[in-house]
Amino acid sequence: MTLPSPAAASRRPLLALLAFLAFISLGLPDGLLGVSWPSMRETFGVPLDALGLLAAVQTAGYLTSSFLSGRLLRVMPIGTVLALSTLAAAAALLGFAVAPAWPLLLAFGFLAGLGGGAVDAGLNAYGARHFSARTLNWLHAFFGLGTTLGPLIVTAVLGSGNVWRWSYVIVGGAQLALALTFFLTRRRWVEGTPAGGAGAAPVPAARTRDTLRRPAVWLGMLTFFLYTGVEAVTAQWSYSLLTLGRGVPEGAAGLFVSLYWGSLMVGRILFGAVANRVPLVGTLRLCLIASVAGALLFWLEPTQALSAAGLMMIGFFLAPIFASLISLTPGRVGQAHADSAIGFQVAAAGLGGAALTALVGVLSRWGGLELIGASIAVLAALLLALYEVFTRVGGGEEAPERMGN
Repeated sequence: MTLPSPAAASRRPLLALLAFLAFISLGLPDGLLGVSWPSMRETFGVPLDALGLLAAVQTAGYLTSSFLSGRLLRVMPIGTVLALSTLAAAAALLGFAVAPAWPLLLAFGFLAGLGGGAVDAGLNAYGARHFSARTLNWLHAFFGLGTTLGPLIVTAVLGSGNVWRWSYVIVGGAQLALALTFFLTRRRWVEGTPAGGAGAAPVPAARTRDTLRRPAVWLGMLTFFLYTGVEAVTAQWSYSLLTLGRGVPEGAAGLFVSLYWGSLMVGRILFGAVANRVPLVGTLRLCLIASVAGALLFWLEPTQALSAAGLMMIGFFLAPIFASLISLTPGRVGQAHADSAIGFQVAAAGLGGAALTALVGVLSRWGGLELIGASIAVLAALLLALYEVFTRVGGGEEAPERMGN
């Protein structure tokens, strides 16, 4: 393999650092909203369940920009896309801080989704070409750090006697600084050496309609749809099943759900440490099998302790799946289709998290709360089956070896 030039190698740590900061910034708004919502809805005089409308508007913006990210990257350099998208996210957050009325807040919510979706898809596409599987897993772990920091910022703002709007000023200001940094470094992203090395010629991007004709692309979208569905359904409904369906005390149930999230973050950090030294396809297969075992334990609940262990197994063994599948995508669909395919996958992931969470809610209302556990087990098994198909269908390219970052 051709080694990257010294200049390109010296750029890598800076670009990786910016990518880590960007993933923290992606997680921060999600962490802000949940804690600030009770105060926010009083400000605008809307009911508590209006949060669903705001979340839907943000998701619509996210799906729009992530689905179109491949087309954006064909006409605009990645550094410029990151700068403009982060600027849009910063403007939306600062808009939240000054919005005088609920309709305007919804408009800023859509803008926040647009910015977040473009950054998420753009960075994942860039990372699939330039970063190792290790770095991609750590990037997604840093998203979890962002979601952890967000509630702490709101809590500190409210605890100091200030209104919730100041938390959005703080995070929006940080995003504005990050957008400026992306703008100043935009040429470095273009000049970065691809995974194939300094001598690798850039592959022209394929048209969107040509990418959508490839079966591997649709299989990838469905795989990401199911993956995020398993992760989101477990996160959003396990507490309700534990407390309302199984009589677990609220404190213990809250601890179990926190351990689920913690297992997800720890799993990404630990897998990142070994990702470059293990066979990726086979290791992910074992992780998915273990996640099915965890889902069965959580559903069947031989004992409360084993059910809690199953919940943590789901989080820990799902941890490397998203980032590692992104890493495998260029080899499955071909380099020319990778940017668009990854954008489609990110969009499908966002849709899967929302749609399957809603579907399981309807099922549990119709057939009882225990259907939550059964749904998680079935979705995990379907994810394993789809993964097997996805890794066997592709464009005949092998995923390039990647230098560690």
